[in-house]
Amino acid sequence: MLTTGTVPPTDEGVVSAVCDAYSSIVREGAHAEYTEAVAKAFGYTVEQLRSIPAESHMGLGCGNPVAVASVKEGETVLDLGSGTGIDVLLAAQKVGPRGQAIGIDISTDMVNRARKNASKQGYRPPQVVFIQTNLTQPLPVVTASVDCILSNCVINLLPDTGKAALLKECYRILKPGGRLVVDDIIAKKLLPDTIRSDLSAYIGCISGALQLEQYRAFMKLAGFTDALFVETGGDLDVYKSTEPTCGGAPSSSPSTKCCGTTITTLPIANGNLNTWIASYQIYARKVSDNGAADKSHPALDRWWDAYPKDHLTSGEVANLLRDPDRSDYAIIDVRENDRDGGHISRSVQWRADAFADSLNKFYDEYGKTKQVIFYCGSSKGRGSRCAAWYQDYLNGEGNTESRACVLEGGYRGWIYPELVDGAM
Repeated sequence: MLTTGTVPPTDEGVVSAVCDAYSSIVREGAHAEYTEAVAKAFGYTVEQLRSIPAESHMGLGCGNPVAVASVKEGETVLDLGSGTGIDVLLAAQKVGPRGQAIGIDISTDMVNRARKNASKQGYRPPQVVFIQTNLTQPLPVVTASVDCILSNCVINLLPDTGKAALLKECYRILKPGGRLVVDDIIAKKLLPDTIRSDLSAYIGCISGALQLEQYRAFMKLAGFTDALFVETGGDLDVYKSTEPTCGGAPSSSPSTKCCGTTITTLPIANGNLNTWIASYQIYARKVSDNGAADKSHPALDRWWDAYPKDHLTSGEVANLLRDPDRSDYAIIDVRENDRDGGHISRSVQWRADAFADSLNKFYDEYGKTKQVIFYCGSSKGRGSRCAAWYQDYLNGEGNTESRACVLEGGYRGWIYPELVDGAM
């Protein structure tokens, strides 16, 4: 993990450096004593921490946005920079089965770990969904579809153009009257070039911190005209006083984790981070449309597209069927009554409308099958969705023996009539 040197000169370089650093953190792990100390320092209760997997909090935040967001049952909540899932899982407890909690993060490693943590809690998409995407780009979320947006010590890590773009996206995707609750680091004064150019300080949530008036201007530019900024008084020295090492016992060296940056090159008296930066909570609402009828749509048009799965062509599946030596695959037809018009040879029906509720049984039957190939009429909806559910279940179980696949084009794209059964 490269956390020393100079901040890259391009926005793309900054985003890449941050992604690499935080991906390394989740791969290496963090000491439990450190993560719990940081979480408690910024307002997470013992009850909250015990209600979620320990791996879902890694000491990377600077607040507890869920505690003040007034999340209600049935709401759609989105967490920007969701990490390994702490705030999404806490929000999921509040929105319940009729609501939706969505996490977005740039790091594939973070997203994969968060999905496993959600699986441990018994959550399945679409109630809890984690998506990998770049926060500086347009978000894959429907306009005016989210009730509440959370973010915890993440916006400061984006280049300034990315900060502005993300806040505009927040305004776009919030429902009228929807709320934004952000915990972030703000610079108390102009940071000298020795700090702003230091990569370890950037990854540590210092170099990229805006000053208060800069942050206000970005919020107003995005459309949030009445944002409230509240300094929380959190002691940022908790990051370095605990002195963690990845995956092991505490060490004698400062951390390179969020706000626990190496300070040897930084002009901070006695290494006091609170001299230069402060933790803030920021509250804002999207302007209401004066009680117009709620015409919002689901926040994610196709959540299943965010979950990795293999795609096989009709020819590849036909070759499997024709090979007498291959038995390490299964073909799953997730159609319902439309199966009556014919189905691919040797395919087994598991209806999509009941698939999520029968995942345990399905896994017991196919968890050791190398390729599990799903299809529906076109394989763009039900087939792909069921494949995503199965792959998510496999990941949660740590199973790499089986793999979810999707038949491209589905039954309508199948061009081998000699490999069809039950046709009328």
